[in-house]
Amino acid sequence: MKLIVGRENGAVKAEGSMRDGQLNGAWRWYRRDGSLMRTGRFRNGVRIGTWETYAADGTLVKATQF
Repeated sequence: MKLIVGRENGAVKAEGSMRDGQLNGAWRWYRRDGSLMRTGRFRNGVRIGTWETYAADGTLVKATQF
């Protein structure tokens, strides 16, 4: 199931999928200004693979392996 988490002003805070009540698949988080902050994947609620964190200008700041 695709899930979009919104902010009080209607902007998207996060988007991704859930399965059986747990985060699952690709997820993306955004800053209040709408810029992409972080991407990563879950399998049954557990972080997996490479997670990437971005600066507000879109520059990759950090990549962490799980």
